[in-house]
Amino acid sequence: MPHDAPAAQTTDLGSPLAILLTVCIVQFMAPFMLTAVGVALPSLGRELSATAMQLSLVEQLYVLSLAMTMLTFGRLGDILGQRRVLLAGLFAFTALTLSLGLAGSVTMVMAQRFAQGIGGAMMLSGSLALVAAAFPPAMRARKIGIVSACTYAGLSLGPVAGGYVTGHFGWRGVFFMSVPLGLMATLMCLFFMRQGKTNASGDRLDWRGSLLYAASVGLFMTGAAHAEHSQSGYAMIGAGVLGLVFFVRLESVAKSPLLDMRLFTQNRFFALSCLAALGNYAATFGITFLMSLYLQYAKGLPPRLAGLVLLAQPACQVGASLLSGRLAERFEPSRLATAGILASAAGLAFGAATIGPDTPLWLLCAELAVIGTGFGIFITPNSTAIMGSVPKRQYGVASGMVGAMRTLGMAVSMTAVTLIFSLLLGGEAISMNTLPRFIDSMRAGLSAFAAFACLGIAASFGRGGKSS
Repeated sequence: MPHDAPAAQTTDLGSPLAILLTVCIVQFMAPFMLTAVGVALPSLGRELSATAMQLSLVEQLYVLSLAMTMLTFGRLGDILGQRRVLLAGLFAFTALTLSLGLAGSVTMVMAQRFAQGIGGAMMLSGSLALVAAAFPPAMRARKIGIVSACTYAGLSLGPVAGGYVTGHFGWRGVFFMSVPLGLMATLMCLFFMRQGKTNASGDRLDWRGSLLYAASVGLFMTGAAHAEHSQSGYAMIGAGVLGLVFFVRLESVAKSPLLDMRLFTQNRFFALSCLAALGNYAATFGITFLMSLYLQYAKGLPPRLAGLVLLAQPACQVGASLLSGRLAERFEPSRLATAGILASAAGLAFGAATIGPDTPLWLLCAELAVIGTGFGIFITPNSTAIMGSVPKRQYGVASGMVGAMRTLGMAVSMTAVTLIFSLLLGGEAISMNTLPRFIDSMRAGLSAFAAFACLGIAASFGRGGKSS
């Protein structure tokens, strides 16, 4: 089928272009609302008299609710229809974004951020499923590449736009400026997308599995966020892991499981593709956090200049995501993904070997560019491979798994950083006296990230080749 020919299977879904544009807006908004709000937190804290712990919860609760509910809404989309779940999510996310700009207390902000994350999960969970259904396999990789580029554009533009708007209009402006995008996506979903046939209309949602998964992920991520400051954090991490083990056992015997475990036991390609995604996200998410501290404490850069240096990674991710979407239409997606994660691993290993107080900025930028390029080359073909490895009735679950692997990988990445800082810095603040130990922590962190990348390489290479 020619690349510019519309897919016959999309005629009952509405305009493929409208679907793609709506998904791109959604994939931009959710990460944008994470990084843009992060920059606005000091201003928010001053106006609402918030404590440091409350400000950290403003960010954590958003990510937490996303991670806890992503898989559930992916499955719900297969049962009720992806458009219905997307539209409900757009309404909720847009309304809460507006409401957050009007919040009068930090308690209201925290509660609404948690709810906003749930709306974000409803939007994101089935987004790749919609793209996979709207375009034929021959065009799918290119479209997923565009979607991936929008995700990392949101991540990288968030701090820049958030800082500018906060400086000129205050922290409330950060929320208000996102409302028009939400309204645009909502209107497009209402008038240019149609409800097609549901993938699994005869199934029921496994609420027991959904609650167990949400509780387990919540415990794991909350424990990871507080392990450095409280011994109870490690207990929560352990409880979360144990809960996930019970979740797997429960889903193995459920009649209508939230996550069909046969996808892992009988679909080796799908299982290893998800494991490769987990390894990749665990390898790359914590880099910005580590490098931000390094640039400001070890190199003495102000936050604005540090942010410009850090843009090297997401900028390369955006460009590589667009390029790899086209390449995945010509080359085997799984092999292309393996090449991408190999590049990221090489950049991480080289960074671990060269990091020090006197490392030149040009070398840091080059390393970040290599890591970002590798990530961008990996993520599009790997997501394409995951979506192409399942039947249409499980598109929502597969799309939800992509999001679940992302959030779990983020949690693993930050847990590793927390453990390393706890062991090597012992809870002490970063200063001139502790700078040598901080540099050791940097080397250990980058080495751990390289090890996660190697796990991803093994999984990506071991799955073999399969056309999407």
